[in-house]
This record gives sequence, C-alpha cells and structure tokens, in this order.
Amino acid sequence: MKTIIAAGLFLLAPYMLLQQANKDASSQDVHHQGVNERGDKEMGFSHDKATHHFILYSDGGAIEVKTNDAADTATRDQIRMHFTHIAKMFSDGDFTIPMLIHQENPPGADVMKQMRDHITYKFEELPTGGRIRITSTDFKAVAGIHKFLVFQIKDHETGDSTTITKAQ
Repeated sequence: MKTIIAAGLFLLAPYMLLQQANKDASSQDVHHQGVNERGDKEMGFSHDKATHHFILYSDGGAIEVKTNDAADTATRDQIRMHFTHIAKMFSDGDFTIPMLIHQENPPGADVMKQMRDHITYKFEELPTGGRIRITSTDFKAVAGIHKFLVFQIKDHETGDSTTITKAQ
C-alpha cells in the first residue's frame, strides 16, 4: 500500500509543480496588467502607444519614454507633460505616482526621498518623447537610484539591462 501511495505521489509531483508554475505566471500576468492599467491612468497616455526604458549610469540613471509612432504628437506631448511633472515631484521627494502604479513603495524610493538634496532630476525633450536624467555624486543616493530603476525594469518588464554603464 505504501508503495502505491509513493508511486502515486511520484507521478503527481510534476503535475503539481506545473500547476504552481501556471498559478505563479498567471499572478504575474495579472500584476503586470494592473501596472499597465494604473500607469495609463497616472501617466495620462497609453502604454500601448509608447515604450519605456530605464537606464543605469554610474552617476544615477535615466527614465525614457518615446512614442511608438513618430507622428503621434499627442502622446509625445502627454509624455513631456507627465515627465515635467514627475521631475518636479521627485525633486520634492514625492514618489506617490510610482507607488500608485506599482501598488507598493518601489525599492530605492525611500533613499531617493531622503537624499533629494543630493539628487538632480533634469527633464529633457526627445524627438518622440522625453527623458528624466537622474544624477548624483553621492554614493548612497546613486545606490538608491539604481535600486529604483532596477525595480522599474522588472515591474514594467522592459527587458532593459541592469548593467551600470558609464555616465553620459
């Protein structure tokens, strides 16, 4: 009898692991869909019409969003308006919007808030969108910026590199 039970469990184990993997993937899909929906609302433009990139530099990093269609000036202008607002909010230590989008306090945001006097947020227009260049000369601030950007890469599923490159 014990042999039959053990054999049954042995045969059932792969099925149970597959079910758990499917459940985990489904939860991740639901989370990512929520990030996109909340992001569309908070940013004022559709994630389907634009592409996000998060870049880690030795002195901080950058957040870039560009329209997917160069002729889409409405989305381009919404990106620029949003980034102008975000650069000001982040400079003031206000990370409410990332918290609303991700439904959690992004790692690194607390350090960025605490070190706000040591961090510069500069909005730059791009031909089809915008960039927020985040810089600091303080090691602790840069580490916080990197944590924040790596979280964004993962939660937005951008596929961007988490390798730190030389500052531009």
